[in-house]
Amino acid sequence: MKKHLSELAIFGGIPAFTEKLHVNRPNIGSKQILLQRINDILDSKWLSNNGVLVQEFEQHIASLVKVKHCIATCNATTGLEIAIKACELTGEVIIPSFTFVATAHALQWLGIEPIFCDVDPSTHNIDPQKIEALITAKTTAIMGVHLWGRGCDVEALAEIARRHNLKLLFDAAHAFGCSYKGQTIGNFGNVEVFSFNATKFCNSFEGGAIVTNDSELAKKIRLMKNFGFSNYDCVDSIGINGKMSEVSAAMGLTSLESMEDFISINRKNYKKYQHELSNIPGVNLITYDEKERCNYQYIVVEIDELITRISRDKIYEILWAENIIARRYFYPGCHQMEPYRSRIADMGLMLTNTRNLASRVLALPTGTAIGSKEIGKICQVLRLATSGGNLINEKLYQNLHAC
Repeated sequence: MKKHLSELAIFGGIPAFTEKLHVNRPNIGSKQILLQRINDILDSKWLSNNGVLVQEFEQHIASLVKVKHCIATCNATTGLEIAIKACELTGEVIIPSFTFVATAHALQWLGIEPIFCDVDPSTHNIDPQKIEALITAKTTAIMGVHLWGRGCDVEALAEIARRHNLKLLFDAAHAFGCSYKGQTIGNFGNVEVFSFNATKFCNSFEGGAIVTNDSELAKKIRLMKNFGFSNYDCVDSIGINGKMSEVSAAMGLTSLESMEDFISINRKNYKKYQHELSNIPGVNLITYDEKERCNYQYIVVEIDELITRISRDKIYEILWAENIIARRYFYPGCHQMEPYRSRIADMGLMLTNTRNLASRVLALPTGTAIGSKEIGKICQVLRLATSGGNLINEKLYQNLHAC
C-alpha cells in the first residue's frame, strides 16, 4: 500500500491532508435562503420555462455586468452553441487551443471547424498577432477566451474582426465579475458567454448566461433557447432546449448574494499564496492587475523546470499523493485532443506557446473550502518538492513506489 509522501522521512513528517483539497470546490451561500427559495418553487409548481427566479437571475446579471440583455441557459456550453448559431457562424472560427475543450466542441458540434491559434505567453490569452495568418475565405469569426478572468486584448481583436468583416465572440466562462480597462467583461464583441457551473466561484449548480448589447441578437437567442417558440403555439425559428431551471436560478441568486464574500476570500487566498510562493524559486504565480476588478477564482502557477529541477508533472503527482488535487489546466491543449489531434498531425509545431504553457501550468486549490493554514501546508509541500532537485526527488519516488 502506497503511503502519502508526507509520511516519508524526506518530507519531515508534514501531516497529510485527510480530505482532498480540490481546485474550485463549490462555494455555497446561505443554505437557509436557498432552501427557502426551493420550497417556494415547489409550492408554486413552476419548475422551468422562464419562471420568476430565472427572470430575476437574468436581471441581476445584466445589472451587475451593465449589459442590456442577459439570457440564462442550462449550461455555458449550450450557451456557446446557441450564441454561435444565433450569430450565423459557418466554416471556420479562430480560437485559442489553450482553453477548456468546450470552446472547441461547441463549434465542432455545429459543424464548424475550430482553427487553433497560439497564445501570448505572458497573458495566456489568444495572441492577436498570430490571428491574421489563419484567416481564410471560410473564416466567419474569432472567439477569444478571457482565461483566468484576465481580459483578452479586446481592441486588437475587434480591429482584426472589423477589418476582415468577422463576428467577434468571447468565452467568458472564467471572467464573471471581472473587468478589462475599467469596463465590465460581458460588454465586448457581438456576444459573451458566462459559466455558472459548480466549479465557478458563483454557481447555479449547473448553468450559463449569454450577454449582449445587441437587442436583435438577444431576441433571436431567446427564441433559440426555447425551441423557437415566440408564444404558446407559435414557433418562429429553429431552436433547442437551453433553458435554465428554477432550482438552478435559486442557487444562482443565492450565490450572487454572497458574491462579494466569495471574491474577498479568493483575494485573501491569492495574497497568502503570493506571500508563501515568493520564496520558492521556479514556482511563479500569475499576476492580476490590481486596477481591474477580478474574481481571483484561479490560483495558477507556472513551473520553471530549469530552476526547480523537477517537472511540473512530478510536482503534480506529489500534490495528488498529498490529497492536494491540483489541475494541469489546460493540458495538453485542445489541438492534442480528439477529434482535432487526428486532423492536423503537426499542429503542435504552430502552437509553441500553447505547448510550453500546457507543460508548465498548475492550478492550486482555493475558494471557501480552504484558508491560510491549508495554503501554508500546500506551499510547504511545494517548497520541499522543489528544493531537492532530481537527485532527492528520484530517491523520493523510489521510496514512494516501494511502499
